[in-house]
Amino acid sequence: MSNSVSGIVVGLCLWATGLVCLGVPGTAASGEKAADDPLAPWRSGVRVYPAAGDEDRHTIHSYFNTSPESPDGKWVLFFASTTVDGHSGEIRIRERATGKERVLARNVSTEDAHRAACQQWVSGGKRVVYHDVREGRWLVAVVDLDTGKERILARDRQLCWGQPHSDWVPLYGCHWNPGEHRDLELLNVATGEIRRAATAEGVRKAYPEWVAREFGERPISIFFPELSPDLKRVFFKIATPGGGDFRSKNASHRQGLVVYDLEQSRFVMLREKWGHPAWLPNSREILEMGPIRIDSESGAVAPVPGLPRFSGSHPSASPDGKLFVTDLEFREDNGHRGEWGVAVGDLRGERHQLLYRFDNTRGARSWRVSHPHPVFSADGKRIYFNVSQDERTRLYVAEAK
Repeated sequence: MSNSVSGIVVGLCLWATGLVCLGVPGTAASGEKAADDPLAPWRSGVRVYPAAGDEDRHTIHSYFNTSPESPDGKWVLFFASTTVDGHSGEIRIRERATGKERVLARNVSTEDAHRAACQQWVSGGKRVVYHDVREGRWLVAVVDLDTGKERILARDRQLCWGQPHSDWVPLYGCHWNPGEHRDLELLNVATGEIRRAATAEGVRKAYPEWVAREFGERPISIFFPELSPDLKRVFFKIATPGGGDFRSKNASHRQGLVVYDLEQSRFVMLREKWGHPAWLPNSREILEMGPIRIDSESGAVAPVPGLPRFSGSHPSASPDGKLFVTDLEFREDNGHRGEWGVAVGDLRGERHQLLYRFDNTRGARSWRVSHPHPVFSADGKRIYFNVSQDERTRLYVAEAK
């Protein structure tokens, strides 16, 4: 087993139903009450199984910054594709209780199988928003679940991460060719209103030395924003075109972690390197690879103590802010090339539990492969992640007892 997760003992049993039960009983710290151990539900009896069935298709959830489960826990949202690369397919929802599925959008094209169509729940679960490229032109569309009607709300932009309880989502111009859309915009999926928020030139003025050092005089644009849970702040990185098209590693050069206060219309913080950031529920801190906690006001960094460094990780927090979940890569130098795992940890530090370990070398043959990208459900009782252990990338769920 990799040194990065040394000390973890994992029990595994295969049920006749095909479900997987992982974990062995663990103990809390000496003298600690079980009620003060948020890891307790994840120490034993965890069921791990495909969340969207095992049909011959890819079933991909978009990212670790947004949960595929609806806020009320009724539906699971995913991108379904039967193509080898997973670049085209359908937006679907699946009823958790019955397995019944509903197609929300067909013939959807994606940038890659890594984030699929950036499909996500909005408006408290009343709508699903996603982006698509049609006849060479990018657009952002929303489907109202009650009517099934699709509305195209923006063109020549891409979609990034909002919050499932809100009508607002952030937009940005195509990072390889943003054209006139270089700034951060906010879209209201209920009304169709689009507001400009932070500007690319504002970033250059706020952090001139860093922009000059990283991007020189090349044009820049705001890229990959995520709204905080309270919708008062947003973080993003900066991009400049690299000469390639959107399905290319040379599409753009991207770097930096910039925090902007939407209420006060001010730039708050710059961290010069981007990793895999996600807001903590308090809307003040950002969880990042390490794992570390970053104060979005001061930029102060606090490692989560007593934990190994999880290689290749995409960490995100539980809704109550007590736990985090992350994927991790077992490195080749430890003899486990291509193996990944999903682990859950205590955000106070010291303790973590490996939930599932799997080969991740197959799946959708996209130029940018799908990573597990684990994320909690709204009630914190389930963790969703992608698995590429056979010819199809599949959405899995780990369910606490």
